[in-house]
Amino acid sequence: MKNVRPKSGDVYARIFSAVKGVPAGCVATYGQIAEIARASGPRQVGYALHSLKEGSGVPWHRVINAKGEVSPRSGSDSHELQRILLEAEGVEFDARGRVVLGRFRWKP
Repeated sequence: MKNVRPKSGDVYARIFSAVKGVPAGCVATYGQIAEIARASGPRQVGYALHSLKEGSGVPWHRVINAKGEVSPRSGSDSHELQRILLEAEGVEFDARGRVVLGRFRWKP
């Protein structure tokens, strides 16, 4: 039997489903979502989230990098919006601008 490669839409749907599972007040890392969604890696999660249309209902702001940081995006201020949205949900940042993953990381 041939090794069938999933379409990116199928992987993206799994990524979006995983991100929708992250509750308010919690964060997940790109790698954590990649593992749950069986994606090729954290970058694919980033690409999927970047493709979201406004009003999608996917809480993209709850996904951060493995250092606990909001990843800056070139040509956009969405990283500032991301921090604002997280803080509004009660997620706290330390003096270095990092989320304490031991406290706020989602444990599915």
